[in-house]
Amino acid sequence: MALPDFLLVGVPKAGTTALHAALEQHPQLHLSRVKEPKFFLSDGPPPAQGGPGDAQTYQEHVWRRADYEALFDGAPEGALRGESTPFYLYDLDAQARIRRLLPDARLIALLRNPVDRAHSNWSHLWAAGLEPERDFVAAVEAEPRRRAAGWAHFWHYVGQGLYGRQLEHLYGLFPREQVLLLKYRDLRDTPREALDRVAAFLGVQTGLLDAVPSENVSPYVADTRVNAVLRALLRFGGTHGAHVPARLRPLARGPLLTALQRQPGRRAPLTLAQREAVLPHFADDVRLLEQVTGQSYADWLDLADTPVHVPPPHVRARLEARR
Repeated sequence: MALPDFLLVGVPKAGTTALHAALEQHPQLHLSRVKEPKFFLSDGPPPAQGGPGDAQTYQEHVWRRADYEALFDGAPEGALRGESTPFYLYDLDAQARIRRLLPDARLIALLRNPVDRAHSNWSHLWAAGLEPERDFVAAVEAEPRRRAAGWAHFWHYVGQGLYGRQLEHLYGLFPREQVLLLKYRDLRDTPREALDRVAAFLGVQTGLLDAVPSENVSPYVADTRVNAVLRALLRFGGTHGAHVPARLRPLARGPLLTALQRQPGRRAPLTLAQREAVLPHFADDVRLLEQVTGQSYADWLDLADTPVHVPPPHVRARLEARR
């Protein structure tokens, strides 16, 4: 059976895409042709509707067993097969499905400060024109209503970051030695060491990988009247585009997205006031996370320790060499 030996199970906006791309370069590993097949997120077909853009995303799920196995065709003999779907950790039913089909699988989870993760998640959807709420804190407060309306996992800004309860459930299904936890900061700042940890965990040769691709940063999108119209059009397309053939959707969405992201600049940073407003949603779970893992995440609870972006060592070295 062409089923995976390992899974990158979480979390969204914490470097799973970069880790997937890095592991693809290892000669003893074979990553699925589709980066996020989402196979374990449903029993049978996924839902047909949800929040803006959800119906189209659901159509991309690889939910048939034969199609899922086909993603691993062509794996070299002896190579370990893997895939990356960062919603598996959050979805407790997905955890149970993995346990039933792949009880011996090795699971890797990248964890990021949950407030930073939520803000990056919101920024991603805002830059895509799908997030209707211009204020991050208000979008967080809207989560219960959105969940009740059936909006997909990627809209669950708080829920996705409750790692304590997610890992508590996961450890009830899998032995701890089958689960590797990595911090987003470690992958970003010390990639060689982080990649060696992954290789050692998977039982393949270490020392072959020393870098991860640059992270995808959501582009700058100003809150202007023109952009409000463009975002409304993109949300309309996201809601009704599922009825349009997939090959035609980029013809309409592409120009709108280009226009929305036309202005240069980096996304607005998370402010201290926003962090202070959102952190209480996660405080109890961070303490649970520490109990479940035996590791310290105290810096996530310290407003005075708000992280300032500093280029990782390998990037700083390149910058110094250019001077």
